Parts: sequence; structure tokens; C-alpha cells
Amino acid sequence: MSTFLQKPETVERKWYIIDAAGKPLGRTAVVAADLLRGKNKVTFTPNVDCGDHVIIINCDKAVLTGSKLDNKFHHHHTGWIGGMKSVNYRTLMATKADKAMMLAVKGMLPGNKLGDKALTRLRVYKGAEHNNAAQKPEVFEF
Repeated sequence: MSTFLQKPETVERKWYIIDAAGKPLGRTAVVAADLLRGKNKVTFTPNVDCGDHVIIINCDKAVLTGSKLDNKFHHHHTGWIGGMKSVNYRTLMATKADKAMMLAVKGMLPGNKLGDKALTRLRVYKGAEHNNAAQKPEVFEF
């Protein structure tokens, strides 16, 4: 039996919309990462960028379970000496919920060129409004 290998020229991309309201942040990020990689397709090939476009709305209404709001931190470095910055997720979700979702999805994608390319197909919005209606996205339920 031969193995099917997807050609990069023959990839058909669809648009999906995910509503994160009332759903855990991590579960939503897992579903988005799988769609961005193309793992839901029969023609999935690991070394070919065959994923779809994903729109995530209502990121500010996503929930973090347990005590993650107070005990989980996002750390980044400014590049200067002593420039380590930390912000807990209660503050991050209140001010930049779309960035928290983007960081969660980015952490679930591979750390190579395929992951970088897949992340360009992700659109994240705080509220229910988005400006990608012309692409006619399908609602993805999970």
C-alpha cells in the first residue's frame, strides 16, 4: 500500500471560526493548532503546510480553570540587562486576552518554518466582531 504525500501546490484551504466564550483557553488553543496544521484532513502530511485559516472570537470570555489566573505567569525579556518582565494571567486576560490566546496557540505549533507559516493564518479577536466575513468562514464546534 502506498503512502499519500500532499503536494504544496494542491492544498485547498478553508476558513473556520471558533467561539472561545465560556471554553477553556487551552482547549480552544489545541483545536486551533490542529486546524492550522491540517491534522483534521485525510490528506495530512507532516512536512507540508496543509492547514486552514482560523478565526478565534470572544477571547476575552475564555476561561482559565483552577488557580491559573493568579499562579500562571507570562515571562518575556526586553533584551536589556535585568529586563525580565512578568505578568500574571489575571492581568493579561483583562488587558490583552487576544495575546494570551495567540501565545497559547503558538506554544502548540512546531518551532520551525511550518509553525511560523501556520501562525500567519491565525486571526484572534477580543470580541464577537471580526472583519473576515468576506471569506465566509464555517463555524467549528468542539
